[in-house]
Amino acid sequence: MSKDRVPSDQRVALHAPLLNDPEEELVRRSHLRPAELESIVRVLDAMGAWREVERRMSEASQRYMKLGETDMRALRLLIAARRQHVPVTPGAIASHLGISTASTTKLLDRLERGGHIHRRPHPRDRRSLTIEISDETRAAARDSVGRSHARRFEVVADLTAEEREVVAAFFEALAATEEAAESAL
Repeated sequence: MSKDRVPSDQRVALHAPLLNDPEEELVRRSHLRPAELESIVRVLDAMGAWREVERRMSEASQRYMKLGETDMRALRLLIAARRQHVPVTPGAIASHLGISTASTTKLLDRLERGGHIHRRPHPRDRRSLTIEISDETRAAARDSVGRSHARRFEVVADLTAEEREVVAAFFEALAATEEAAESAL
């Protein structure tokens, strides 16, 4: 057993509102039948399990590529842009990552030293640069992150059109809920 794994008899029920919120201070559930509550908790548990697997996959990719989270996010942008023939400027990277131009310069310097990117003259704006991913890094990312994404794609493709619509609406609603909470802060 991995040192990160907890034996099932020692797990804490993270999404059990009867245990974690018995007075219904946060989660209103008295109108739900036990089977409904059980299925809601199952969805929340499945989401938690997916987040954990995704976190481990992300960490494994970062270790494999010897890069940090922000570096990997920048490379994902560069890979997609390359496929779509869209030039990427340092400013576009800063905007995508939500970091300052100074932080972007440090990130690009680090990626360039590691052989992950190349700075090139912009094809239309002589005052600007574009950032391109190196062939070696693109291939390494394809072997790690790309194959993982392909497996997820297959799982989604196996759903019916109606199931995909429900799943997409569910995730869109979750994202909207969190975005509303963020803007309220």
